[in-house]
Amino acid sequence: AHVNVEQWLADEVQTEFAEQEGEAFITGDGVNKPRGFLSYTVVADASWAWDKIGYVASGAAGAFAASNPSDALVDLAYAPRQGYRANGTWVMNRKTEAAVRKLKDGQGNYIWQPGTAPGQPATLLGYPVAEAEDMPDIAANSYSIAFGDFSRGYLIVDRVGVRVLRDPYSAKPFVLFYTTKRVGGGVQNFEAIKLMKFAVS
Repeated sequence: AHVNVEQWLADEVQTEFAEQEGEAFITGDGVNKPRGFLSYTVVADASWAWDKIGYVASGAAGAFAASNPSDALVDLAYAPRQGYRANGTWVMNRKTEAAVRKLKDGQGNYIWQPGTAPGQPATLLGYPVAEAEDMPDIAANSYSIAFGDFSRGYLIVDRVGVRVLRDPYSAKPFVLFYTTKRVGGGVQNFEAIKLMKFAVS
């Protein structure tokens, strides 16, 4: 080959690895993969204790409350302490984003604000929004929105680069390539991440 096949293959599988990592950081069970923050025990924020993640209820089963629906988002934004709220980020999937974008304040203004410049994230109540397709859709008792300082709350241990093993012997005349990437993750600070549960309480 006139190209570096191993390098080309490593570049091609980066996208697949990124998708698998994104899913694991959110819902992974910790078995041969990172442990996602949704896999930990979740309790009402009023009963929060270390090694658990607190939640704020939306006010209705599988939906926002019928009256003042955005109040639950304000409660979630103020659930973490100020030190974690300063660098807070919302995390939700695109369907949840669509529902949140329709919410308005008492004056009829949308609480969702688009990015002020190209490449800038949209903001919700002044905090940036990150889209993660592996977050669950809004449903009864789902944890569809997360908020907090993920840089302090969730630890990712990543070995840089993709390892490619060339095997010209096992399937002659073909050459097999095995690609591996080492990464781990888990919640390191349970105070820094809060969830919204779509339930009455």
